[in-house]
Amino acid sequence: MEFQFRQKVLFKHCDPAGIVFYPRYFEIINDCVEAFFDEVLGWPFETLLKDGGVPTVQISTEFKAPNRHGDWLVLELHVAKLGRTSMSLEIAASTEGEARFEVKQTLVCVDKTGKPSVWPEAIRDVLKAKGTEQ
Repeated sequence: MEFQFRQKVLFKHCDPAGIVFYPRYFEIINDCVEAFFDEVLGWPFETLLKDGGVPTVQISTEFKAPNRHGDWLVLELHVAKLGRTSMSLEIAASTEGEARFEVKQTLVCVDKTGKPSVWPEAIRDVLKAKGTEQ
């Protein structure tokens, strides 16, 4: 199961040379994850964050090519693994079919105190229905 997220590279994402300043990619990655939780899992951050959260505990990124102001990024998010309290994601970003960056990220479901919490059954059910391996 893959989720696709599109983002136009805006002025706010770029450095004076007109290319994306790499920390801005992490904001775009988070926007993709937030949209995935809302649109696919039916658990928008504004609801999720009332009782806990899903912080990133690990992220690795390989940058393949730069993006410029006005480019369209297409991020394809894939749930690689769903554990008891963690979720491994893989994200591949491209522009016009050319690879721009790849991400491996692990999120952990936490309660209000910040302690790991089991994923809600509703989330597990959605991911099972979409064919995510556990």
